[in-house]
Amino acid sequence: MLAGRSLGRGYDWLWTAFAVSTFGTGFAFDALPLLAILVLHAPPEAVSVLAAVGLLAGAAVALPLGPWIEFRRKRPVMIAMDLIRFAATISVPIAFVLGRLSFAQLVIVAVIMAAADIAFRAASGACLKALVKPNELVVANGRLEATTWTATAIGPPLGGAAIGALGPVVTVIANAVSFLLSAAAIRRIGGSEPAPVQRQAQAFRPAELIEGWRAILAHPVLRLLFVNSVLVNGLIMATAPLLALLMLRDLGFAPWQYGLAFGAPCIGGLIGARLAPSLVARFGQHHVLLAAGTLRACWSLGLAFMPHGAAGIAVVFALQFGLVTCIGIFNPVFAAYRLAQIEMERTARVLSAWTITSSSTIAVFTALWGVLAGLAGVRAAIALSGLLMLLTPLLLPRRALKAWEGQGSPRAEVFR
Repeated sequence: MLAGRSLGRGYDWLWTAFAVSTFGTGFAFDALPLLAILVLHAPPEAVSVLAAVGLLAGAAVALPLGPWIEFRRKRPVMIAMDLIRFAATISVPIAFVLGRLSFAQLVIVAVIMAAADIAFRAASGACLKALVKPNELVVANGRLEATTWTATAIGPPLGGAAIGALGPVVTVIANAVSFLLSAAAIRRIGGSEPAPVQRQAQAFRPAELIEGWRAILAHPVLRLLFVNSVLVNGLIMATAPLLALLMLRDLGFAPWQYGLAFGAPCIGGLIGARLAPSLVARFGQHHVLLAAGTLRACWSLGLAFMPHGAAGIAVVFALQFGLVTCIGIFNPVFAAYRLAQIEMERTARVLSAWTITSSSTIAVFTALWGVLAGLAGVRAAIALSGLLMLLTPLLLPRRALKAWEGQGSPRAEVFR
């Protein structure tokens, strides 16, 4: 993780919880699809259904959780979500040992995990906003971003080695334990948590379900960043299975070469996250968002022209390194801006709405690009994604006032 001054005991424990669960998730990367393939011998279309249904159904289940989280203390919610994720995850190796593991159980676990992830992210974002000063949000989010990329670079290769040596459920067990450790770290945050927002009316109002989206769309900058980030994430993730097909089936790369080509470049995300606070201090938040957001759209198209052999590995490494470095710079600055612009009483609902939309878009885009690849070919589908990525900078805000100045509170940006 990143060295540097502490942002407070509360943040350090929140960061620890995030790091433990993130490394656990990285270690168990694609564990459910792998179990479906290796243990249940599920066909490719069933594996795609597992991924898409998990995201879509999980988003639907999480829809009412945003308002529910908003009016409750966030740390108990985070602990509860960790315990739910532990229970869902540990049920898989238990069923495996008993010889009762089924595809239906994997789907149910995927749905529970997706919904709990959305709820945890919403609660943790509100918790982070309460723990960290506004002028420290970029640094705080930069450390979380660096942790994510470190886990992405290290976790999957170690998990793959563990599966080869110890069997297909060992990474699932490790992931389950990571959620328990995360819950323990959250309990150690200490201090008094701010009182949750009080409902103006005791009865639940259906309008609360869309309050997060209303807040996003009412903000002249957030709505642009919302559409931009949702589209970028959807386009990137939609091609993930297609790139696996292209490299492993069509170009004949070995699995370890595929893992190396996409794992090693994640060091760029760590570098980008380390650079983000310095770049903001030198050039300003808006200029960094605009530059990094534009540059991250320039890499994906090249993947459609990947050659055979060592040259192909080199091309993938170079393109992925450039992409994740730009993402590593953009994400913490974007996350800090988003938290600064959301009123505390709407934080959980906004973050929940954002994640639900992103997860649903990824699921839909993945299904659509799978159909497109069947009709036009894998390379054509990847190329279309890359071409659309080139258009996403048009949705970035072009002019702005500073989001915050010095040690003061954030103030709304005005874009014309």
